[in-house]
Amino acid sequence: MHLKKLILVVTILSGSGISCTSEMEQIIPAKRVDYYIPEVSETLQVHGFPQPERNPISEQGVILGKKLFFDPNLSSNGKVSCASCHEPALAFTDHASLGAKGVSGNMLHRNAPALFNLAWQINGLFWDGGAVDLESLNFGPLTHPDEMGANLDNIVDYLANDQEYPLLFEAAFPNIPIQSAYISRAISQYVRTLISQSSVYDSWKLGKAKFSDLQLQGYQVYKKNCASCHTEGLFTDGAFHNNGLDQNYPDPPHLEGLYLGRYRITFDASDLGAYRTPSLRNLFFTTPYMHDGRLKTLEEVLDHYESGIQANSSLAAPLQKEMHFTQDEKNALLAFLKTLTDIDFIQQHSVDN
Repeated sequence: MHLKKLILVVTILSGSGISCTSEMEQIIPAKRVDYYIPEVSETLQVHGFPQPERNPISEQGVILGKKLFFDPNLSSNGKVSCASCHEPALAFTDHASLGAKGVSGNMLHRNAPALFNLAWQINGLFWDGGAVDLESLNFGPLTHPDEMGANLDNIVDYLANDQEYPLLFEAAFPNIPIQSAYISRAISQYVRTLISQSSVYDSWKLGKAKFSDLQLQGYQVYKKNCASCHTEGLFTDGAFHNNGLDQNYPDPPHLEGLYLGRYRITFDASDLGAYRTPSLRNLFFTTPYMHDGRLKTLEEVLDHYESGIQANSSLAAPLQKEMHFTQDEKNALLAFLKTLTDIDFIQQHSVDN
């Protein structure tokens, strides 16, 4: 039931032409939340829902992708799925600074990012933007020896010999043999349906709820101090910024520039130590914070921006001026940030799985 609701919303957003049953049409009315959809290129924009032309979303594709997302048998030891580090009840994070849930048990070097509204993240994925889209991103965690450690040929063999998967693949991708590219396409379709748009803030924006005086004050504090990077709506600008966490960036050869931020991808000195702006949505479910999870609480995050910024040559321009919060402003800002919690999103996917 929950999956059908979400598919119908995505179908309406995408204009993909998927037929909907009368039952589905009765479940949820057509709606588009235009106010948070950013401007994107015409090649990606499909009635407000960006998706690559080579992988248009379909109900069958999402059903398959969801099954793959939660299947630990894709991993080399049969114990680790995508959901192991992206748990629905935690807004698809894992509450670990640096997770160690992969097949090797080794600690990873970056925090597991939340998975929602990624259809609009078109400037690159991973913390440094190293993947151009979801379809290419999936191969990283699938094959990394410290994550799922999979051999793609072995995955194809497993799926081809399973009782259910061949039927699901045929329904999603007719007349195409099971192959790694379409495994990733199906997972990508599912992840694009993870849309968080039902918070108190969203209801307020649509004129269906009221903010308290404290929340309104916090909204003003947010607009003054946070909105330049955490752009209202998606609450991320989708870009990469150095936010003053460090002055120096070690570069051990075996990590291939992992601590260099966006510079690892662009070789542009202005990108040194720059990481993707995370969304402020569902923050109270996605602790700890920053690309390496070094800050445990939102209070620590505010303390960092007020007094912990490390000056360096690639520091983001908005952070080159001092930032101060009174205790009242901190309280108000936290009250506003709580309005970005999407309980419906959390509960829907937690119950659904």
